[in-house]
Amino acid sequence: MIIYYGENMSRNKPLARKLRMAKATKQNRRIPIWAYAKTNRKLRYRPKPRNWRRNNLKL
Repeated sequence: MIIYYGENMSRNKPLARKLRMAKATKQNRRIPIWAYAKTNRKLRYRPKPRNWRRNNLKL
């Protein structure tokens, strides 16, 4: 049995990939209430909703 240590382990990832994943996490939050109120409820949902189970990130 061969055990690979490197990118296969979830905690060992390059910094660039980690930053891209953090950006994707920040983009995935709901729109703020002030934006909902400021646009007179025209902006109701975020343009690219993503669920961790359904959609994969192309990283």
